[in-house]
Amino acid sequence: MKLVESFSEFKAGKNIDRPTMVRVLEDVFRTLIRKKYGSDDNFDVIVNTTSGDLELWRVREIVPDGEVTDERSQISISEAQSIDEDYEIGEECYEQLDVEDFGRRSIMAARQTLISRILELEKDEIYKRYFDREGDILLGEIHQILKRELLVLDDATGNELVLPRNEMIKGDYFRKGDMVRAVIKKVEMKNNNPVVVISRTDSRFLEKLMEQEVPEIEDGLIVIKKIVRIPGERAKVAVESYDDRIDPVGACVGMKGSRIHGIVRELKNENIDIVNYTSNLTLFIQRALTPAKVSNISINQEKGTASVFLAADQVSLAIGKGGSNIKLASKLTGFEIDVYRESDEPDFEDVDLDEFNDEIDNWVIDELKGIGCDTARSVLNLSMEELTRRTDLEEETVKEVLKILASEFEED
Repeated sequence: MKLVESFSEFKAGKNIDRPTMVRVLEDVFRTLIRKKYGSDDNFDVIVNTTSGDLELWRVREIVPDGEVTDERSQISISEAQSIDEDYEIGEECYEQLDVEDFGRRSIMAARQTLISRILELEKDEIYKRYFDREGDILLGEIHQILKRELLVLDDATGNELVLPRNEMIKGDYFRKGDMVRAVIKKVEMKNNNPVVVISRTDSRFLEKLMEQEVPEIEDGLIVIKKIVRIPGERAKVAVESYDDRIDPVGACVGMKGSRIHGIVRELKNENIDIVNYTSNLTLFIQRALTPAKVSNISINQEKGTASVFLAADQVSLAIGKGGSNIKLASKLTGFEIDVYRESDEPDFEDVDLDEFNDEIDNWVIDELKGIGCDTARSVLNLSMEELTRRTDLEEETVKEVLKILASEFEED
C-alpha cells in the first residue's frame, strides 16, 4: 500500500521519535476515517513502527436484526456473522478495513499530508537538535563549494550545514570531500527551513579546541576567562586555575608546546598567547601585552584607558604586526591601551602630537599613533626609513611631518 510505504520511507534515517511518528500516522488516518464515516469514535488505528504495517479496525456493538439505531456504533447480528460466524449478540464486532476502500483520491491526499507532516517534524527536530548544541565543535565533509559559502555534511548525522566564507580563517582552502572542523555558531529558521551556521573564526571554536587538548579545562580545574581573536593571525586567551598546584599557562601550552601546537596548526598558524588571569588590573594589562616587557603603567578606570610606557626596543613588540597585539590586549582587558616610548632624556620638553593638528592632518597623526608615537620627540627619535616602513605614509608626507616637528624644538 503506497501510504504505508511512504511511512516506511520517511521514518527510515529520520531522527523522529517513535511515539511522535505513530501519532502523526494515526492523525492522518483518523482524518481519512472522519471524512468517510463522519466520526472516528468507533475505530482503532494500529501502527507497527518496526515493519511499517498498518491496521484499521471498525468496532461496533452487535444487536439483534432490525434493532440497529446507530449505524456508527451498532451492527446487526446477521451482518456481524457474515464477518465471523462465531459472533453473538452483545459482543463487539471487529471489522478490518482495507485502505483501498477509501478511494484513490483520498489516499493520495492522505499521502501528501503524511509527507508534509513528517517533513515538518524533521525540520523541527533538526532545529532543536542543533540549537541545543550551539557552541559545540563538530566534524563535517565539504559537500558543495559556492561563491559565498560552503555546504558541509555533518559527519555524525548527515545533515547539511553552512560554512560562510566570512566564517573561515584566512588561509583556509578546502576542496569537495575534505573534512573540516568548526563550531556551531547559530541555528535559525529561514523560509521555514532550519539553517545551521558553523564557524572557524568564532572564539568558541578556539575554546572548544583547547577543551579537547587540555584535560584540566574539561575537568574544570582550569577556566578560560576570555578569548579574543584576529582569526588566522593572533589570539589571546586569559586562563585561571582553581588548583594552586596547577600552572594554567603551562598546562595549556603543554610540554614543549605539545598541546598548543595542534591547535595552532588547525587555526592556520594563528599565534596564540596564553596569559594568566588576575584581578590586579596593572598586572593583567602587563601580561596582556606579552611578549612586550612593560616598564610602567598608568590606569584611568573612569575613562577605561591605560597609558603604558616601554623601552624603545619594546614598543614595536607591544603594538605587534598591524597593531594586532595592542588591539587584542585592549579587547582582553577591556581598557583602551596607549603605548608610549620611555624618554631616554626625561628632562627634555615634549609636545603631544594632537597639538599639531592645525599643521598635520588628523589621519596622519592617527597613523603615527598606531605605531606608538604619541609625542613629537617619539616621532623624531625614529628615522625617516623606519617611519615609512612602519606606517602607510608616503616619503614626502614623512619628510613634511619631521620638518614641522623639528621646527617646534628649533624655535624653543
